[in-house]
Amino acid sequence: MVESKPWLSHYDESVPITLLPYPERTLLDYVTDGARQQPDHPALLFKGTRITYGELERSSDAFAATLHGLGVRKGDRLTLLLPNCPQFIIAELGAWKAGAIVSPLNPLYTERELETALADSGAEIIVTLTPFYEKVKAIQARTGLKRVIATNIREYLPPILRILFMLFREKKEGHRIRLQSRDLWFEEILKANIGASRPDLSVAPDDPAVILMSGGTTGTPKGAVGLHRSYVVAGLQLHAWIKPVLVDWNDTIMLPLPLFHVYGNVGVQSVAFIGRNPLSLIPNPREIKDVLKTIRQVRPAFFTSVPTLFIGLLNHPDVKAGKVDCRSIKLCFSGAAPLMAETKRRFEELTGGQIAEGYSLTEAMMATIANPVLGTKKIGSIGMPLPDVEIRIVDSESGEIAMAIGEVGEILIRAPQTMNRYWQNPTETALVLQTHGDGRPWLHTGDLGYVDEDGYLFIVDRKKDLIKTSGYQVWPREIEEIISSHPAVAEVGVAGVPDPVKGEVAKAWLVLRSGMSVTKEEIRHYCKERLAPYKVPAHVEFRKDLPKSMVGKVLRRMLAEEGKSK
Repeated sequence: MVESKPWLSHYDESVPITLLPYPERTLLDYVTDGARQQPDHPALLFKGTRITYGELERSSDAFAATLHGLGVRKGDRLTLLLPNCPQFIIAELGAWKAGAIVSPLNPLYTERELETALADSGAEIIVTLTPFYEKVKAIQARTGLKRVIATNIREYLPPILRILFMLFREKKEGHRIRLQSRDLWFEEILKANIGASRPDLSVAPDDPAVILMSGGTTGTPKGAVGLHRSYVVAGLQLHAWIKPVLVDWNDTIMLPLPLFHVYGNVGVQSVAFIGRNPLSLIPNPREIKDVLKTIRQVRPAFFTSVPTLFIGLLNHPDVKAGKVDCRSIKLCFSGAAPLMAETKRRFEELTGGQIAEGYSLTEAMMATIANPVLGTKKIGSIGMPLPDVEIRIVDSESGEIAMAIGEVGEILIRAPQTMNRYWQNPTETALVLQTHGDGRPWLHTGDLGYVDEDGYLFIVDRKKDLIKTSGYQVWPREIEEIISSHPAVAEVGVAGVPDPVKGEVAKAWLVLRSGMSVTKEEIRHYCKERLAPYKVPAHVEFRKDLPKSMVGKVLRRMLAEEGKSK
């Protein structure tokens, strides 16, 4: 049975069975330790720029002092609308030092999506990259935002790149803006407060640290609240898991995954600060040329990715021609979508390193299941629970009956770092966090899977209807609501269909109103105006009717199965 934890006997030799008791610390303590022990050691790497631990500590202190002066108090929310860049980390650490809860959002959000997320969190301050400034200002009056802090990507570029950027890209790509009254420049407030002490307040492990957007198992976007404890617990677990391969302080970790996502934010960021490994930030992983340039430049030992990026790298002409040396990469983590065996084989051949496939979800705050770094990696398995992470497989109807080895059921997770709750949503919280038996809560993932006799977990189905495209989570209901608002549409169903590069893409099946007409491209254009690009259906199909249940609910799974067969 799962309760016997057979996976423990398959851990790599140096990985402990438990890390209990966890220290009563926050990630801020680890950054401060790094600044005290080796202030000149690189903490962040960005396009040729090095930000040391000492600089990171001073800059985040300055930002914390600024926020305190603006009236930010413990428990206030601060939104980050930024790609992976030093400003994200500095603002995040500074917000935490001021006692604030950070709410990172996807910069690709449309005005409607951004407005909804800001209304949910109640954030009064936002830090945004300049190309997104006008989008923020367009909705500010309809939100609780009182202050907008803008930052330009060139602020942390090395001198030559900064000049080239200003000459050829800044204006063309929307980075050159005129700041409105009461708004602030990130660079200027740091300079004005550099040397200032951080606010005199206590930040405890059980204080809320972050609100990360998730669709949960019901498909409705909501904010998962993670505690400061979540970062430390997840970071220590992952650090122990990869320690057989990586060297603290020395080996560079490369992060092409977005920091607004749990994978990069709670997982990779925490590991980097706990191991004091330089963290190389990639702002746009779709720019494969820049990713390859960074690999040449920083020589990463640990590369975190999703299958789409592995495929993109392998298919790049420079890689095919043998012009890129990737042999510094000792370990890769792959998540967010299934990794094809051939992709794994080719990338391991390219690097000489190992790819360990894993699994978690936003609500779990990186309570991770992963394949061992050195040990056996079973084909089709996402691995086993890390130290102090527990899983159960239960019947998917009641959630109470434990399934036997090899029997499929819903995957439940329990760990010290799982989310505290959904932000201001007790109803959805109660659906996902449920107590069983001993009274301690289990996280219901909504995913179906089974455990074999060695404790390896195999997923056989996704959350009910969640679409994962290029590592992003896409919820069909959100797309359906947009399409159904089109005057020509009578009914719509959306589901994920396979895609050789992105893993999955959204497809929409439509029934038009009598006497009305619209083209596929018109529907896609309608969506593009209202949804982030990765949510726009890649395929549109018109039908006379849609498959429905007895109560009239559109059966997305039947649509998805039809999509797979075409």
